[in-house]
Amino acid sequence: MKVRIGIDVGGTFTDAVAIDNDTYEIIGTVKTPTTHTAEAGVAAGIVQVLHDVMEQHNIKPEDVVFIAHGTTQATNALLEGDVAQVGIVTLGSGLQGAKSKSDTNVGDIELAAGKFLRTKNAFVDTSSDVEAGIKSAIEQLFSDGSTSYVAAEAFSVDDPTNENAVIAECSDRELPATATNDISKLYGLAIRTRTAVVNASIMPKMLEAANMTDKSIREAGIESPLMVMRCDGGVMTVDEVRHRPILTILSGPAAGVAGALMYEKLTDGLFFEVGGTSTDISCVKDGKVMVKYAEVGGHKTYLSSLDVRTVGIGGGSMVQISDGKAVDVGPRSAHIANLDYEVYTDAEKIVNPRLIAVRPMDGDPEYAAIECDGGLRVCLTMAGAANLAGFVPEGDYACGSVEVARAAWAPLAENMGVSVEEAAAQVLAFAAKKNGAVAEQLMKDYGMDPRTTVYVGGGGGASTVVPHLAKSMGHTFRIAKNAPVISTIGVALAMVRDMVERSVTNPTDDDIVSVRREAEARAIKMGAAPGTVEVTVEVDTQRHVVRAIAVGATELRSKDVNAARLSADELKKLVVENFGEGVENVSEVAHSSELFAYTATTTEKKLFGLLTKKRTALRLIDAEGVIRLQRPNAEVLQETISSWRKGVTALVEDLTVYNDGGANLPNVYVVVGKRIIDLSGMTSLEQILSLAAVELGGYPSDEPVIIAATLRLGD
Repeated sequence: MKVRIGIDVGGTFTDAVAIDNDTYEIIGTVKTPTTHTAEAGVAAGIVQVLHDVMEQHNIKPEDVVFIAHGTTQATNALLEGDVAQVGIVTLGSGLQGAKSKSDTNVGDIELAAGKFLRTKNAFVDTSSDVEAGIKSAIEQLFSDGSTSYVAAEAFSVDDPTNENAVIAECSDRELPATATNDISKLYGLAIRTRTAVVNASIMPKMLEAANMTDKSIREAGIESPLMVMRCDGGVMTVDEVRHRPILTILSGPAAGVAGALMYEKLTDGLFFEVGGTSTDISCVKDGKVMVKYAEVGGHKTYLSSLDVRTVGIGGGSMVQISDGKAVDVGPRSAHIANLDYEVYTDAEKIVNPRLIAVRPMDGDPEYAAIECDGGLRVCLTMAGAANLAGFVPEGDYACGSVEVARAAWAPLAENMGVSVEEAAAQVLAFAAKKNGAVAEQLMKDYGMDPRTTVYVGGGGGASTVVPHLAKSMGHTFRIAKNAPVISTIGVALAMVRDMVERSVTNPTDDDIVSVRREAEARAIKMGAAPGTVEVTVEVDTQRHVVRAIAVGATELRSKDVNAARLSADELKKLVVENFGEGVENVSEVAHSSELFAYTATTTEKKLFGLLTKKRTALRLIDAEGVIRLQRPNAEVLQETISSWRKGVTALVEDLTVYNDGGANLPNVYVVVGKRIIDLSGMTSLEQILSLAAVELGGYPSDEPVIIAATLRLGD
């Protein structure tokens, strides 16, 4: 048996899940209090849940092929201001040196009220003795109280020699240090320095924690390298954590999305992770999680993290009242008021309930609670409303007693002059309005097609929020299997991920291939098996940036795909269901060895139906029945390795649109085996062909290939 183990370190509990590597079935889960105060820190709790899950389910150390954990340490360190003072060594000369002094003057960054990340600066004139200048700068900063260091020089992404010399000197003195060129390959010294400063500030604390945790795993006899969750949904080795701990910031929400991607096999959708207090909403498009540059202390960084939007609505959100009537819901939750949920209260304790108003914190509005004979107080919550409205199925983690909820809500409903169910519906509508606004904006920002966007709920409170929201917005939805532990599952199933960005004006084919190879090499360095790495390259012509994202597995999975392969009829049935009503001519038009392209004719009506337009919609489905790519308008060709160039050239020439801004090339996708090579965003046919040639090298000439393309504009 091969086992994957995921460990999620939360503020209150540390959870572990063991998953069968071949089937993805859960073997078992365990939970233990997070050990913040232990001598070994949170590592003690990690070791405890690891020991428990292995002992309880008879898992031997040699069975473990993958182990990873998510951590909130970096996030908590920044929130709590538990960071090192950072000394910034700025290098330069002349006018550029003067500008660099200004760009690297980060000052003190306010992390929270009264909590600051402190920085000090020292300048090294690179026109004189650089080595002596570096030694002097470090000594000055050390005497000023700096315990972690940043090396910063303009254009170090092109020539990192001087920055690397600072890092070498710090290493000789056993001082933690970060070079800006190692954090980002983008121009922009000010943002690059700020990102490196945040990284350096948490290095001492994270180094200690990483070493303790890694040692504990080794002592448990597990040979598989320990991986750590990143903020973009991937994982990295402990060694990378030692160098770039900033990548673990905001990794909590990333774990849930990783679970949705791998365990739920989500292609296009919004993922809602619902807790007791809030809902984290993130976007998955084409099976990829959407990322953006994170901000720390209100300052932009070059840290790519999940684009997660948080709404103060969760299963425990309390009902706001005014004059005894419901007027809103949230942001306060039951635990802030130190009250229990009504729906999970014993029925015999709800005796003669009376509506009362509570203010959890000074300055808060009034929130609804009931007081019963005997002094019992419980609050009215989203969980109660959702159970009353019938959105929480039997056996769900959030399922409670409808009868108890009805009794608890009766005084509020009476005040409002409506039934209990109507009162609950009004409260759910308040929540849907808030969550819906954020969901709609997220879909708009990433060009999501409402017809194919699925809402997926995770977290213990998923059913209290997502079903009603989806119904009110007309979307299909599902609650993730094992929703309460979806984050822990995400940690267990996450893939190695890294990204390289370079500032390049008018990139050549060689530039693009070079960035791609660098991303692949970094993913392999972080633990990905070479044969598993897939790379997506994007060219941002407006910002003059070439971006390569590499994703790979830590080992080749031995899963027998043939055991789960569906028949052609079964695949077509799933595709028809996915297309929905109003489509014609559903047929398989091309295939690779593992993926199948289906198209259908759709009709769009405009001007009140006076004008109609026929489009060819595409669905790319794998042998297990998972939709891997969907486009509302596409052209598809069946080719082989020997003929792919001809097919790509034909589609690019056919779908390129010329206007005043020049040529707009189509988005091109080349599919071989299980791989979907995304070539969208390229600026020339030559770039597409060069990158595709790199990706398709080594395959036999008769290997089947799918070529698909969509208009970049108006798609």
